[in-house]
Amino acid sequence: MSLTLTDVRLALDETIDPHSHASLSALVKDNQIEITGDQVRLRFNLGYHCPDQGAALRDCLIERLQSVGAVEVNVEIAIKVLSHAIRPAIDRVPNVKNIIAVASGKGGVGKSTTAVNLALALQAQGARVGLLDADIYGPSVPTLLGVDDKPASNGKTMEPLIGHGLQCNSIGFLISADSPAIWRGPMVTQALEQLLRQTDWVELDYLIVDMPPGTGDIALTLAQKVPVVAAVIVTTPQDIALLDARKGLRMFEKVEVPILGIIENMAVHICSNCGHGEHIFGEDGGKRMAAEFHTACLGSLPLAMSIRSQSDQGMPTVISDPHSQAAAIYKDIALQVAARVAQLPRDMSEKFGTIAVKRV
Repeated sequence: MSLTLTDVRLALDETIDPHSHASLSALVKDNQIEITGDQVRLRFNLGYHCPDQGAALRDCLIERLQSVGAVEVNVEIAIKVLSHAIRPAIDRVPNVKNIIAVASGKGGVGKSTTAVNLALALQAQGARVGLLDADIYGPSVPTLLGVDDKPASNGKTMEPLIGHGLQCNSIGFLISADSPAIWRGPMVTQALEQLLRQTDWVELDYLIVDMPPGTGDIALTLAQKVPVVAAVIVTTPQDIALLDARKGLRMFEKVEVPILGIIENMAVHICSNCGHGEHIFGEDGGKRMAAEFHTACLGSLPLAMSIRSQSDQGMPTVISDPHSQAAAIYKDIALQVAARVAQLPRDMSEKFGTIAVKRV
């Protein structure tokens, strides 16, 4: 029995990536499929790092191909993070493939703690990751990463500092801890542009941007100027937090930035004495919001004293307690984020190059 391209495409359609929840069909082009009688060979790039490097997905695909008549199957999966499309008329940041914004619409929901642990979880999977603290008025990344140095500079650019392996930068590295940034909006956006574009980032797969709270002029301007490929929204289940999280999500929709999903933080408190679980801030608010906006609820994190204390000590949960339940949730969220980024449209600008118009 000879297989057809339609048979192979059917198998690809029915093979679902458990992290992106999308079929493999979009990842595999026709020219990556070789069919000889009942033999099939596939070669494609998964586009993100995962613990088993795609082994489970390969086994599932082989089983699907055998179900449509393939006898001999060879599946080669590459793991390479690619650059994805950004809004037109915005310059990319050199040496940075993908910028992911982590926003909340309001303060006090654990956005910065989530951003730091997300970055560390992506790094733990094998990606090259950086972290930019975009909260000029209230920088917290220096404390969260336990870094208090000043970045080296040649007068034009800065070297990123390293915290737990992450390349990072923050206005908190440039001013003293108790000095307020008494700046108006234009100065704030200019400072962030400098932190973003005058830092010598080194070959990053992902740059996580911890966005400032709110949806006012500063946050909107940053969303418009930073070459973001996608955004993640952090909220608690509380109705008050959800009101502002909706505004944050709408802000990114207005500037045409894809939403990867919603992270529900402080979802449940487990009593350290008796083990009783209590939904202090309400239950399933993030899940309801995700359903409302037809996006994913990437995960629900507990309200845990350990997460708070580890963050205050500059030892985030993914680093200090990598085998804990909370760390496992952060890592699962990171897998989903990376997989969903891999599904976004590719950046094709390098393939087409630049067009120069010469007057004669």
